Amino acid sequence: MTASRAGARWGVPQVALAAFLWGTGGLVVQLVRERVPMTVPTISAWRLGLALVALLVVVLAQRAGGRLLVLLRQRPRRVLAVGLATAGYQLLYFLAVTWAGVTVATVVSLGLAPVLLGVGEAVSARRVPGPTRLVVVASALAGLVLVSTATGHGGGAVGPRPAAGLAVAVAAGVLYALATGWGGDLARGTPPLVLTAATTGVGVLVLVPLAVLGGGPLLTADPGVLALLAYLGVFTMAAAYAAFYAGLRTTRGSTATLVTLVEPLSAAALAAVVLGERLAPTGLVGAALILAAVAGLARDEQDAAAVAAGPSAALPGVPRRTDPG
Repeated sequence: MTASRAGARWGVPQVALAAFLWGTGGLVVQLVRERVPMTVPTISAWRLGLALVALLVVVLAQRAGGRLLVLLRQRPRRVLAVGLATAGYQLLYFLAVTWAGVTVATVVSLGLAPVLLGVGEAVSARRVPGPTRLVVVASALAGLVLVSTATGHGGGAVGPRPAAGLAVAVAAGVLYALATGWGGDLARGTPPLVLTAATTGVGVLVLVPLAVLGGGPLLTADPGVLALLAYLGVFTMAAAYAAFYAGLRTTRGSTATLVTLVEPLSAAALAAVVLGERLAPTGLVGAALILAAVAGLARDEQDAAAVAAGPSAALPGVPRRTDPG
């Protein structure tokens, strides 16, 4: 198996792992707010700040600090753009949840990104996606709608400002697509932990001032809350985004954003286990559609890698063709 096909084999599972970890974040935020009345910007600032500390410790332990400085020196604008888009998506998504409800925020922000990236990739390649790809995309988006509307933790609730919330959710989806597209470009030439540290640092610079200006308690001595915040930082941010960027090295942006539809699925499953909430039959159908789509996407990415490698790439002893010069 060639390196490109091996990478494609792991790309989708890495993105799915990131999505699963992200899906646990919402419940943890709820648990934090039940014990301490922190604002969402404050919790987000803690999340990114603790993630940055953990990432820098690992990067320095791996003696990759030089790679981080090189990245910041050579691609400062792109790092800034990805960091701002990532932080902006998180804030706008939570705002959309508050204004329009969980269903609208989730379906619009998560569902819009793969559509935008898919259109962009089709235009760039000057080729219409094949019927199999279109069926997989439709299945994933249908599954997202079914899971989002069937969950018991506010899935059907409508917020106080639905029109404004819809607009904010659209903006969140656009930023999510931009962050994925730009992040994929950086990920193909940068170690995942280094890239995650750089973009997380940008997010910290954005969110800490917002947390200070937003009011509410900024600090806590509750060891349980500190443990929850540490989980948010280390697992739902540092580890999740490192896995996401690792997957983006060999996975198309439109595929990656579709695979991240596992996020609401994992959130619903966790709510069922921890909070005792039940997923309606339509939600189970949606879950099956999402999982089937992810399996199809994994196969699609491996096939695409095989085509890119050429017909002789999988044959032992046959060298790959290279362009002259």
